[in-house]
This record gives sequence, C-alpha cells and structure tokens, in this order.
Amino acid sequence: MELWINPSCSKCQVATELLDEAGAQYTVRRYLEDPPTVDELNAVLRRLGLEPWDIARMNEPLADELDLAHLPRDRRRWLDVMAANPLLIQRPLITADDGTTVIGRSEEAVRQALRASTPS
Repeated sequence: MELWINPSCSKCQVATELLDEAGAQYTVRRYLEDPPTVDELNAVLRRLGLEPWDIARMNEPLADELDLAHLPRDRRRWLDVMAANPLLIQRPLITADDGTTVIGRSEEAVRQALRASTPS
C-alpha cells in the first residue's frame, strides 16, 4: 500500500494512525517533498475515476494565485499545474495493494483501502 501525505495535515495523521492500528504495511510518500510526475498523477486519477479538478484543493491561497477557478478544464493542463504545485493535490491519497485508490479523508475511505490490501 502507498500513502501520499503531507505530515502536517490532520487528515493524513488520522489515516496514518488508522493504518498503524490495523497493522497495515505501507510506504509513505511525502508528496510535497517528492512530487508526483504528470504520469503518476494521471495514473492515480484514472484509478480514482476522477479528473484533476475533482481533487484540487481550491481553498489554498495558491489556487487563487494561479486563478485555478478559471483554468479551462483541459486534463493535461491541470495535470501539469498540479504536478508543478503538489500543494494543490487533495490528501491523503491511498493506493491499496490491488490498485484500489481512495482519497483517505474519512475513516471509511481508509478502511476501504485496508480491505483492498487484505488478502482474502
């Protein structure tokens, strides 16, 4: 399992605690320090079944600076902007061992990733 986090984010801290309590094995990616490439971000979005604007942190001051609300809904352009500015990516992102990917902002989403990583 892979977990994309910002360690100072409370939702990321909760997700990490839930995974630790469950004894899950996971790799942490501090995606602000190790930003995803456009291809990596595109792959995560495909697994989520979402578009880049669906996981953009529009309340970030950076979103205002970049006038993200008025950026045309061109997938490649949004991927480029988000890969260059990973602070705009919603977190935590969890990819389970079977490829299931969730935005782990709720306990249920984290548990979904845990179920997908637990062998039957």
